[in-house]
Amino acid sequence: MTKKQPKTEKKQSPLKLVFLIAALLVGGYFGYKKINFSLTHETTDNAQIETQITPVLPRVAGYIKSINIKDYDSVKAGDTVISIDDADLQTQLTEMQADYNQTIADVENAKAALNNAIVSLKVNKGNIDISKVKLQQAEENLQRDKNLYNSEAITKKQLDDSRYAVETTQKQLDNSNNDLITANSRIAIMQAGVKKAEAAIDIKKAKIEQQLLKISYTKIITPTTGKIGKIAVSEGQFVQAGTPLFSIVNDTAYWVVANFKENQLYALTPGKKVELRVDAYPNEKITGTVASLSEATGAKFALLPPDNSSGNFVKVTQRVPVKIMIDDLQKYKQLLRAGLSVYVVASSK
Repeated sequence: MTKKQPKTEKKQSPLKLVFLIAALLVGGYFGYKKINFSLTHETTDNAQIETQITPVLPRVAGYIKSINIKDYDSVKAGDTVISIDDADLQTQLTEMQADYNQTIADVENAKAALNNAIVSLKVNKGNIDISKVKLQQAEENLQRDKNLYNSEAITKKQLDDSRYAVETTQKQLDNSNNDLITANSRIAIMQAGVKKAEAAIDIKKAKIEQQLLKISYTKIITPTTGKIGKIAVSEGQFVQAGTPLFSIVNDTAYWVVANFKENQLYALTPGKKVELRVDAYPNEKITGTVASLSEATGAKFALLPPDNSSGNFVKVTQRVPVKIMIDDLQKYKQLLRAGLSVYVVASSK
């Protein structure tokens, strides 16, 4: 029987140990960097690029006649991009202008009637003067006839005729005075009528100007320069005043709004430099400068802000919007788009 040979122990390979130590060193190094980074920096991924977006709305209702732009076109301030059919408004304008001309004719007629009344007033005043002269003559004749009657030179009938002549002339003078009062009242009414007709001219003129303004609103003009979004209407479609047609995105000014937690605000002061990592362009090294911090948390601007006095209070870390201006914006302007996600890094030192 042969003797069994003793088993020889396999020697442990030093490479495994080297790899293990190297892995621990590398892991420790990156772990230290990550921990050190978290202790010396404040970060948030609750941030995005913002810009000014201007909605374009019609100010009059009507049917879309023509559209001179396409989705995502570039436009300049003052460009006529959409036209609304103004045929009905033009017809109304013609009617208003005819009404305005008729009102002018009414004013002329009122002024002519007033002039006639003024002339008649002069005639009434002349009749009063004549009546006064006749009355004076009749009174003198009556006095003369009284003397003659007392001397029995005339008959009683002749004296009565003189007395009746005085009374008749007095009545004529009273009537002339009444006519003068009536004429003065008529002139006052006519003067008021002239003023009313002239005021009507101003009203008609204002309506015409308002109609011309409405007609000008049928040409939709871009209020600012930028790029439009998707057009929400098509030719032939009826739109009401205030219906959104499209929006213009200002492509010359961009900034970042980052919502930092309330316990991170100590590291954010106006003028502080921060690092901006745009998700769409991870290789671009973009920096920014803190411009301002909101005076209220984002929750306070919500449609239904939380009310901690209701009794059901659960503490939630609030976030405060921080506006960050992009450094060297002209260099990145062609790359940036409103709404892109941004990762913001700020040193806490």
